Amino acid sequence: MLVFKFGGASIKNAEAIKNMASIIKKYSNERLLVVVSAMGKTTNALENILSKSRKDESIADEIRLLKEYHLNIVAELFESEATLIEQLSSIFSDLDKALVSEASYDEHYDQVVSKGELLSSTIVARYLNSTGINTKWVDSRNHIRTDDNFRAAYVNWADSQAEINKLNSVLDQGIVLTQGFIGNAENGKTTTLGREGSDFSAAVFATCLNADSVTVWKDVSGILNADPKLVAGAQLFNQLPYKEAAEMTYYGASVIHPKTIKPLANKNIPLYVRSFDHPDEPGTIIHQCELEAVLPTTIIKTDQCLVSFRVIDFTFINEENLSLIFGELAKLDIKINIMQNSAISFSIVIDYRPDKVEALLEHMKDHFEIRYNTGLVLVTIKNYQQNQIDEYRKGKKILLEQISRNNYRALIGN
Repeated sequence: MLVFKFGGASIKNAEAIKNMASIIKKYSNERLLVVVSAMGKTTNALENILSKSRKDESIADEIRLLKEYHLNIVAELFESEATLIEQLSSIFSDLDKALVSEASYDEHYDQVVSKGELLSSTIVARYLNSTGINTKWVDSRNHIRTDDNFRAAYVNWADSQAEINKLNSVLDQGIVLTQGFIGNAENGKTTTLGREGSDFSAAVFATCLNADSVTVWKDVSGILNADPKLVAGAQLFNQLPYKEAAEMTYYGASVIHPKTIKPLANKNIPLYVRSFDHPDEPGTIIHQCELEAVLPTTIIKTDQCLVSFRVIDFTFINEENLSLIFGELAKLDIKINIMQNSAISFSIVIDYRPDKVEALLEHMKDHFEIRYNTGLVLVTIKNYQQNQIDEYRKGKKILLEQISRNNYRALIGN
């Protein structure tokens, strides 16, 4: 039993979808479940459409371009496919309805942006069947059950396990093709598992089905010790222990969604990260292993926000103050990327989301004097060497710095 996940770049156009089909064909005799993301930059486009819609700005051009993008791919894949076009039109009709809403932004987001995965999976499933690969399209919302924490829903593992078990009989009949990123709350509303959450979806299906492995097909050769677009000389990891990979995702490595590792490690299911452009290359395997030494790994997170809380009455930052801050962060589902305190102030670095930051400031303004900076970069070097620290300190405006036995972290301003 295998689980494959194909991201947006791997199905961004007709040629890419044909390449995906050629990879799947090699495994068509296996029990195989395939998870797909939205095509190309569709999620970004839907986010833009939602944003404009909520501001009562015109979205006609954006909707038209999104339709043309998907229909052009269909035209290149098929000579004639009226039924498929009708299905896609129905999804776009649902999108139009979803855009009309008075719900909170997060709930509205999930109802709108989830349409990307429905569009992509509908097209891909039809194409696989047209090439002779027996494929069953499955709505992941019928199987991944969550709470209603929109945009970052938590999986209800017991209910999901019961529903995903039902796929065993379907897998006996052919390949299952489903969507990543999306689930369903008890109230019937569509939820999403967090940006880039399709990796996690694959892990959920694999864990519940006791899969032999998960393979994430990417536009990179595997997991590198730095983003090659940002750091010269990035090197490939042939293998990584679960713990090391989990820490890399925690600190912001974007190649794998942070929630992906834990369920797989608990079931000892190996995770492969392989290139869809070079499918014969082994890539990186994340599994239970021991390494004598691990390459220094540089992780760069952009669009960071430094928030500093200063007590108003000159008392110290104590446990009571910290409890107040942490309680509010938990309510707003804000993750701290790094934190530091002095006698009278407490500073945190978070991903910058204006709505979250504004809510935090509003709720905490009566208790603290609050200042914040945006547009910052957080650099983490795991298993660092001193020359790397020296290099990052050169000519940089460092707002916050931490050094431990294994990790160097620096928040850099403009």
